[in-house]
Amino acid sequence: MVVATQSTSTKSVEELCINSIRFLAVDAVEKAQSGHPGLPMGAAPMAFVLWDKFMRFNPKNPKWFNRDRFVLSAGHGSMLLYALLYLAGFDSVSIEDIKQFRQWGSSTPGHPENFVTEGIEVTTGPLGQGIANGVGLAVAEAHLAAKFNKSDAKLVDHYTYVILGDGCNMEGISGEACSFAGHQGLGKLIALYDDNHISIDGSTEVAFTEDVSKRFEAYGWHVLHVENGNTDLDAIAKAIEEAKSVTDQPTMIKVTTTIGYGAPNKQNTGGIHGSALGDDEIKLTRKNLGWNHEPFEIPEDALSHMRKAVERGASQEEEWNQVLADYKSKYAEEAAEFERFLSGKLPDGWADVLPTYTPEDKALATRKHSETCLNKLAPVLTELIGGSADLTHSNLTELKDSGDFQKGAYQNRNIHFGVREHGMGAICNGISLHNSGLIPYGATFLIFTDYMRAAIRLSALSQAGVIWVMTHDSIGQGEDGPTHQPIETLASLRAIPNLTVIRPADGNEVSGAYKVAIENAKQHKPTLMAFSRQSLPNLEGTSMEDTTKGAYVYACGFAPEELDLILIGTGSELQLCAGAADKLKAEGKKVRVVSMPSWDLFEAQDEAYKDSVLPKVAGKRLSVEAGTSFGWQKYTGFEGGSVSIDRFGSSAPGAVCLEKFGFSVDNVVAKAKEVIG
Repeated sequence: MVVATQSTSTKSVEELCINSIRFLAVDAVEKAQSGHPGLPMGAAPMAFVLWDKFMRFNPKNPKWFNRDRFVLSAGHGSMLLYALLYLAGFDSVSIEDIKQFRQWGSSTPGHPENFVTEGIEVTTGPLGQGIANGVGLAVAEAHLAAKFNKSDAKLVDHYTYVILGDGCNMEGISGEACSFAGHQGLGKLIALYDDNHISIDGSTEVAFTEDVSKRFEAYGWHVLHVENGNTDLDAIAKAIEEAKSVTDQPTMIKVTTTIGYGAPNKQNTGGIHGSALGDDEIKLTRKNLGWNHEPFEIPEDALSHMRKAVERGASQEEEWNQVLADYKSKYAEEAAEFERFLSGKLPDGWADVLPTYTPEDKALATRKHSETCLNKLAPVLTELIGGSADLTHSNLTELKDSGDFQKGAYQNRNIHFGVREHGMGAICNGISLHNSGLIPYGATFLIFTDYMRAAIRLSALSQAGVIWVMTHDSIGQGEDGPTHQPIETLASLRAIPNLTVIRPADGNEVSGAYKVAIENAKQHKPTLMAFSRQSLPNLEGTSMEDTTKGAYVYACGFAPEELDLILIGTGSELQLCAGAADKLKAEGKKVRVVSMPSWDLFEAQDEAYKDSVLPKVAGKRLSVEAGTSFGWQKYTGFEGGSVSIDRFGSSAPGAVCLEKFGFSVDNVVAKAKEVIG
């Protein structure tokens, strides 16, 4: 659909504001000699119309709950966002910060980072992640609105706006997330597509010629087209108005623009995508756009107009505060729950529901213990929401006390992400970064974290408190063979900073893992738990509390200086260490068994505790884990060893795979004797 247009021929304050955005980007990139000026120059009109006429936000309280969320998915154009934040009056970005674009310690880094600059909702840069985060933000709004709103009280009522580019639409993750959004009918999600036909390689004609509008229509989106996004502000405004009137579909507005608009020799070329204009071109651009101002100088008329957002936002927040006060007077119980969500606090005694086990309890797969934990926690932690990438009954992630999150049933908490691992990851990040207290979880087989690694990395980078529930954690998963058997996966995940990776050995350690994961989520830190497919015994001496320390002495009985060997086990291999230790002790060897479900939790302990578990004066060490040996040398030293697997797996029943690859008590004993020498 083409939106009717109305030309504007005279200079106005609006044009001053738009050119202020453009030249802040031009000047900042030029000073840094690094950055992407083309997108801000082309997208400035749509961004101005959106921020000036539609978005609800309070620059002096960027965390106001009922603000509209804005995501610059095309994060390379970060100066667009920094210019908007400065002009609108956010304290997080001053003109000096603009001048320090991309410099050490500045609040204006090369790509928008939510943990650096207030007013930025999500970290963007890897293309497609932002629009997928936006879907997650819209999911959070829809769920909370369905849960808390009443017929006479709209407590939750805001939009998610996204600006995305050609690169975002080329990335597969955007297709996954936008397909999901269309199915769910997320009407509060409005995406403005900066259709400028240019990427780093030049014209998109070399690689990207599909009809994006038809693709989004097929996803189930409402689709509009603004043909002149360079100057037709009325058409942009009318399109956004129409988008807001469509409540049962997300809307994609294709806004056709000219990248680098106003630069006579470089606009509409790949050269302006990611390079400074240069002095000569800047002079020509200033002349072309009638901009008679020094670098970083903003006309007072433009600044005073944009700064109206401060008073407007304060008024909008005050109106919402009155809605909240009325809500509290009528619905005290729901209001208390809502305010607990926003506070980030956990209910008193929440962890008391986590089960404990003895060796007499039935052997179960740790994925089954995970299911038990989720369903013990769900009635107590009503902020839990999530699901699986089409593996609900393999990952065992269904919350039994809730229905399915679907169009018309957004109050439910079981999300079916479909076979969209990467999209699931970014959507979960968006739910968390909505910063409303929700605890999202996403699940698949451990091996398929490879399909969503970028999203997991960004959860760690952007401080998103997501819980990643991963099952089928080793060659013990069996018959599906090497394509489904993770070998190097845990090592690669352990390498991600700020990601807590836990591989529990039995029911007690699973409960400990969930205790950590929930607490981490409230502290804006993601947790990834790796669970077994096969049944494992509940072991004598495991502990929920000790699990939270990352590693602990499972069995010993000897002074550190007496030890011949320390066996270090994780997950399903802890039982092998225990069995091997018994045999070695019967032969007179002095052996300690350490359970080490989490490296980084262990590294967070003080030196005294770490030395009490893995004493420096002790003898040699042997790690036992059904995965690669890579990284274990940190704990075993060069004199130690590993029972590990450094090749791809094989298709056979899980027990056979484990036996053939040496994961048996007898082989651990043999390797232990080699290490002891």
